[in-house]
Amino acid sequence: MSATPAGRPDRAAVLCGVGGWLPWRKIGNDELAARLDTDDAWIRTRTGIRSRHLAAPDEATSDLAVAAGRRALANSGTDRADAVVVATTTPDRTCPATAPLVAARLGLPGVAAFDVGAVCTGFVYALAAGAGLITSGVAVRVLVIGADVYSRIVDPDDRQNAVVFGDGAGAVVLRAGRADEPGALGPLDLGSDGAHEDMISVAAGGSRLPADPARTSHAERHFAMRGKEVFRHALSRMTASARTVLDRVGLTVDDVDRFVPHQANLRILRTVATDLALPADRCATHVETAGNTGAASIPLALADDQANRVLRPGDRVLLTAFGGGLTWGSCLLTWPELPPAAEPAHHEEESAP
Repeated sequence: MSATPAGRPDRAAVLCGVGGWLPWRKIGNDELAARLDTDDAWIRTRTGIRSRHLAAPDEATSDLAVAAGRRALANSGTDRADAVVVATTTPDRTCPATAPLVAARLGLPGVAAFDVGAVCTGFVYALAAGAGLITSGVAVRVLVIGADVYSRIVDPDDRQNAVVFGDGAGAVVLRAGRADEPGALGPLDLGSDGAHEDMISVAAGGSRLPADPARTSHAERHFAMRGKEVFRHALSRMTASARTVLDRVGLTVDDVDRFVPHQANLRILRTVATDLALPADRCATHVETAGNTGAASIPLALADDQANRVLRPGDRVLLTAFGGGLTWGSCLLTWPELPPAAEPAHHEEESAP
């Protein structure tokens, strides 16, 4: 399919493939409880999480991104893309970006490739970037990946955060199409508030404060989050953003068949669904078995729903996310006809010892 001139009003980005990948090692609550002076009941009550997957010592974000990207491309019926966009907070290196390496390993030499950094909202931001490449005529097919290895930046002895975060990657393929096609990305809403940048952060490691052990503390070199404030902001921002995209097309929550929020923890996503007056059975939840996987959480939830045939062609799907920055965003689309997706997790494997 050849690119059409930039700015053509009927040109849209259409979702045509989905895939997910979780590392082999599955960590249950009991394993963490033994080290963190807590128990399964405490973790489940506060987060709803039963287990999470952690990358092996020799696995990087690019490894997970490549695996998820390959599955999404296969689900779309092709191995080609004109651009690769990777949303991540944990790139392989601070320089260069991870996306060019992912593109090369997927056999896509010479394509446009770049990273997007918007923490847990990264996938929605990356969707907007991918859609922009298509609607402007720069690309016909874009691979959008959310991938994070939070186990590299979370202190394993931090009880508040170590029980919440997991590693993983999820991906979708976008192609050029018409705005009235199933799969076409509907309105997108994006926002930020940098006045609260320190609410979710890794203080050291950038140009402001290099990660020099002689100049920084252990805590400054690891992920930190002010949980109660984050909870309050996440609820208000995700709810308002979700309503914004619905209002733009004259729809209400009654028109939403599947709600796929960022999988921060079960309390947050269930509360957002309640605030939107959406029944719990319409809310996708993947966090129980994968934890909070950052930018990977929404595409992983989509892949999980597709693998389990929860998503049906014609379903109106509402995505919403909130993350560090602060950032937030939402997107609406009608689910297309897709082949069954491969299971994101290695369910046939036992937990690693």
